[in-house]
Amino acid sequence: MSPPPGPARWVHAAAGACALPALAWTAWHGLAQPRVALAYGLLIALGEAVRRRPPAGDAPGAGREVAGTAPVSAAGSIAYALLDGVGGDPATQGVPQVVAVVLGATLAGAAGRPAATRRGRRHPPARSIAADRLARRVLHSAFAALCCQALHHLGALAHRPGYGPYHAPALLLLLALTMLCDALLAAALDRSRRGGGYAAALGERLRALPGIGIAVCATAVVTALAPGVAGLWALPVCALPLLVIQLSARLGEPAPATRRQTVTSLARATEIAGCTPAGHAGRVAALSRAVGRELGLSQGELTVVEYAALMHDVGQLSLVDPVPAGATEPLPAEERRRIARLSGAVVRQTGVPAEVAQVVEHQADPYREAPLAARIVRTVNAYEDLAATGACGPRRALERLRRATAYDHEPRVVEALARVLARGEPELRECFPH
Repeated sequence: MSPPPGPARWVHAAAGACALPALAWTAWHGLAQPRVALAYGLLIALGEAVRRRPPAGDAPGAGREVAGTAPVSAAGSIAYALLDGVGGDPATQGVPQVVAVVLGATLAGAAGRPAATRRGRRHPPARSIAADRLARRVLHSAFAALCCQALHHLGALAHRPGYGPYHAPALLLLLALTMLCDALLAAALDRSRRGGGYAAALGERLRALPGIGIAVCATAVVTALAPGVAGLWALPVCALPLLVIQLSARLGEPAPATRRQTVTSLARATEIAGCTPAGHAGRVAALSRAVGRELGLSQGELTVVEYAALMHDVGQLSLVDPVPAGATEPLPAEERRRIARLSGAVVRQTGVPAEVAQVVEHQADPYREAPLAARIVRTVNAYEDLAATGACGPRRALERLRRATAYDHEPRVVEALARVLARGEPELRECFPH
């Protein structure tokens, strides 16, 4: 696997700087309260072992991977960091032991996943996502343990509202800071892997926190407090509701995977039939996602853009006279609209969301009459038709798009495309080597 790009390298380095000394310290001093460490380690490993695998081929992001893909593991990691007592006895784990147990249990759970789930990790992007997730897990666990234990050891909570009825709210506040820390790290990793602005990536991560994020926080608090009174037997009882949610999400996973397979097959069908050049749909989809991220679209909106870009030419399969080189940009406006309507009719039969079909149907309309996703697909497809098929070079293709901003192409989308191309993001270099 190639070295992680940009900020991801620094996040991984920080996680390594936490993990290596923690492992060495724990190996030298041994585990304090090994039964407690084993119980929380098993909970973390179980949550990781049944982690829902995101649909193959999806780009990383909050919609694909949030703390919610392994909520039991995330809640168990944070709960162990916040634990201050078991069965009436004080907890004695230190920050290094928390990091070591969380790291070891996460790796053990990942190794124990079924073979069908582990296969995706052989693909470099999946390995990158796994490394990002592990780095975040180590860092936010270390952050939570450091904050919690520092307050205890310094006596800052001894005579303040941190105990008694205020103890749980204090833990909730610390949890909120931990989730914010994790969102900041995740946004930096998203920005590094996918490009786009950091503010948009952070906003996407923060929007993903309500829902399953609240369930993770609530479970973490209960799992940290209940053993202090009821002992370790409280752990499975506290984690069971969240485990049921996680397993239910995993059982519902084949539908998006099947939908993506259908979309990909249709995109390839136009190439196999000779209607479009090899790789055309994939190039338009990759660049359309990048432009959408540049414009601040959410993960759900990016998926709509990607699906529409993959299937934007399927209407050409029904044409009696094929379009030369599959390039629709040089065609008359009415012919482009006719092909777009044909494509939309096919897309409506695939079971994808209705928004995808609407984008495909409106891709050839004047941009003021089309949704933003359709404007993106239209402009990127035009660039691909002009630049990648040899009609003209990349610079002249952008110039032609800029000259057409009065009617066909929205200026904001064209400029976003120019910025994305100027950056030369790694995931686009293979698609657009020029």
